[in-house]
Amino acid sequence: MNTQTAAQTAMHSEIQEQAPQLTVSPDDKIPVYKSIILGLQHVVAMDVYVVPFLIAMLIGLSSGQSSALIQATFIAAGLATIVQTYFCMKLPVAQGPSYVPLGAIVSIYAASGGGQLGWNSVLGAGLIGAVLVIVLGFTGIFNKIVKSFIPPIVGGTIIFIVGLSLLPVAIRDNIYGATDATINQNVLLALISGVVLLIFVILGSLFRGKGSIFRIISVMVALVVGCISANFMGVLHFSAVNDAKWFSMPQLPFADFGFSFNISAIITMVIIYFVLLAETTGTWFAVSNVIDKPLTDKNLNRGVIGEGISCLIASLLGSTPVTGYSTNAGIISITGIASRRVFLAVGVWFVIFGCSGKLAALISSIPTAVIGGVFTIVCGIIAINGVQVMKNVSIAEKEMYIIAIPMILTLALVMIPQDFLHSLPTFVQYLLGSPILAASIAAIVLNKVLPGRK
Repeated sequence: MNTQTAAQTAMHSEIQEQAPQLTVSPDDKIPVYKSIILGLQHVVAMDVYVVPFLIAMLIGLSSGQSSALIQATFIAAGLATIVQTYFCMKLPVAQGPSYVPLGAIVSIYAASGGGQLGWNSVLGAGLIGAVLVIVLGFTGIFNKIVKSFIPPIVGGTIIFIVGLSLLPVAIRDNIYGATDATINQNVLLALISGVVLLIFVILGSLFRGKGSIFRIISVMVALVVGCISANFMGVLHFSAVNDAKWFSMPQLPFADFGFSFNISAIITMVIIYFVLLAETTGTWFAVSNVIDKPLTDKNLNRGVIGEGISCLIASLLGSTPVTGYSTNAGIISITGIASRRVFLAVGVWFVIFGCSGKLAALISSIPTAVIGGVFTIVCGIIAINGVQVMKNVSIAEKEMYIIAIPMILTLALVMIPQDFLHSLPTFVQYLLGSPILAASIAAIVLNKVLPGRK
C-alpha cells in the first residue's frame, strides 16, 4: 500500500474524523500500574492456550508434553509481542500462536514418524521458514508486493473479512458449541458479558473525559462479571488451577527437544509462512486503522522482520509459529488505549503465565462463552474498521465485486464441511483452510483483472 499517495492521505484524514478517538496514543506513556491492568485485560481476551491444546490433542501428546507445549507457547507469545511492539514494527500488536499451521503440523509430525522425531521435524521446518521470513523483511520484497497489490479498496476489504471470518467462529464455537456448559447457559453467559461490555462503553461515551475509565476497564469487567455469573450457574471450575504448580521450568532446546531438517517438511512450512504473512497483514491494517496511523514502508518491512524473529523464537522454545492477533485491535478501539507500554505488559504477563502453571490454568478456566460474548463484539468492530477504510473509495461495479466475492468466499470457507476439505489435495487444504488468506487473494486478483471505469 503506497502510504504517500494523496488518495490515501485523504482517506486517512476522513477516518480520523470518523473513527473513535484514542485517549492514549501508541507512544504515550501511562503509569506502570495502569499498564499492568490493561495488559492483563488484553491477555485474558486472547485464546492463546487453545492452539497448543488442539495440537496436543491432534498428535496425541501426553499430559506432561501438553503442559510443556502450553508453557512454551505462552512464553513465545510474550517475547514475540515485546519484539514486535518495541523493537521491530513498533506498533501496538500482540502476538500469539496461529491456527493456520495446524494441518501442516499434524501432517509433518505424521510423515516424520511421529514421536520426538516427528516433533523435531516440525520445529526444524519452523526454524528454517522463520529465517526465510526475516530475509524477506530485510530485502523489502514483501513491502513491494503490498504497495503494488493492496490499494485502499483491497486493504479495507481485507480488514473487513478479518472481522467477518472471526464472527462465525466466535458465535458458533465460543458460544453455541462451547462444551463448558449447556447451550442455554452458554448463550446467557455470552449475553451477560456482551451486555456488560456495552454498558461500560456507553458510560464512557456519556461521561466523556472523566468517564474514560469505563471504556478502559470495559473488557476486564465484562469478563469478571461473566465469570461470577458462571460461578452462580456452577460452570466455573478451578480444579485445574488447584492441581497446577506455581512455578515450573520451561522447555530447553537440545535438552528437552531438538531439531530435524526434512526438505518436504521445510517446503510445506515455507508455504504456511506465506499464508501467515498474508493473514497477519490484515491484522496490521486493522491496528493501523484503529490507531489512525497509516502503515509506512518501514513499518511493513520491520513488521515482516519481527514476524520472522517471533517465529524463530517460538521454534527455539519448542512452540509453533506466531502471528498478530486481530482481537487486540478491537479492544484498542473499545478502550481507546493504544499505548505500547500496555503491550509491553502483555508480553510480560505472557512470560509470567508461561513460567507459572497455576496462572496459565487460571486463564484457561474462564468459560469459553464468557470470552465469546466479548469476542463477538470485538469481531464486529474489526469488520466496521474495514468499512471505514473503504468509505472514501468510489464504489462502482468493479469495487462491488472486489468486496462481495471475498465476503462470500470467507463465509463459504468458514462453513466448509471438514470432511470435504480433507478430501482435497494438501496444498489446496492449506489455501482453503484459511478463509482470510483465500479471500485476500481473491480481492487482490479481482482488483488486478477486473476492468475499471475509464
